Amino acid sequence: MKSSTIYDVAQAAGVATSTVSRAFSNPDRVGAVTREHVLEVARRLGYQPNPHARALVSRRTRTVAMVVSDITNPHFFELIRGAEMRAKASGYTLVLVNAEESPRIELEQIHRLTRSVDGFLLAASRQPEEDLVQLAAGHRVVVVNRRVPGLASVVLEHAEGCRQMVGHLASLGHSSVVYLAGPRSSWMAASRWAAIRGAAAELGLRAQRMGPFAPTVASGGAAADAALTTGATAAIAHNDLLAIGVLRRLADRGVQVPADVSVAGFDDIFAADLCTPTLTTLGGAHADVGRAAVEILLNSMEQPRDHAPELVVPSELILRRSTGVPGRPPGQ
Repeated sequence: MKSSTIYDVAQAAGVATSTVSRAFSNPDRVGAVTREHVLEVARRLGYQPNPHARALVSRRTRTVAMVVSDITNPHFFELIRGAEMRAKASGYTLVLVNAEESPRIELEQIHRLTRSVDGFLLAASRQPEEDLVQLAAGHRVVVVNRRVPGLASVVLEHAEGCRQMVGHLASLGHSSVVYLAGPRSSWMAASRWAAIRGAAAELGLRAQRMGPFAPTVASGGAAADAALTTGATAAIAHNDLLAIGVLRRLADRGVQVPADVSVAGFDDIFAADLCTPTLTTLGGAHADVGRAAVEILLNSMEQPRDHAPELVVPSELILRRSTGVPGRPPGQ
């Protein structure tokens, strides 16, 4: 059976083909009565507009790409869910891209998609600032959990959250803390260390940085061993995955948490409440971050390119059993 075409709909509806095209691609330019009439005729004839043809007319694909640094990291689950729900609510499709913690792969995937999407959400991008600025010069871009001067961004608040975390450890009697840092190219890793170091100085704690470490459970062994060499009574890992790996290694070495060493992480992934002991962590409404990023991206399509809002979503320190009053010095 032959498929109906735009010409069939136009003839049956008694309107021009351009009117049918606008009814689908730019409905605000068609009167409400005419638009409903055209859509009803299209439904009756079984007409489905060609998305590529619509894109040529409207210069919109109604598709946005979310590029995440590592799709296997549970931290991104809620972020993706929030972004997908917001995109769907506006009639957009969200395409997910895994950068595999590789700046090269990330850039290759972005270049591959530049003609196929209306904009990019770059979550924890590992690209240098100059490359992101260059990308944003020709495409709509929102950076997520990172800030780049002149670019729209959504960030889960971390500066005050880090101060709360260090303050929590200080209140328990800790005098030293080690930050187990994430990848060198991670903007968030550098920002967290700056906040932790500043808070420690204010509160009279000794702070050290070890790493970088891959933000994975597997890297927790090396991170834990490095933490023990510092003599610090508390370790703050770059993310919950790394922190869980630290907990496993400390248990293997007979180091008790939190009696010997307190451990904390970031992101509040679902496993943080399932590991032993349960993990103190800085979390927040990651789904809200995803939703806000899509909303900013869609709004940017109607705004001048120099309009670059920066939104900060509140964080929350979740206290669990991995932090406590320090006991004997580590390793003794």
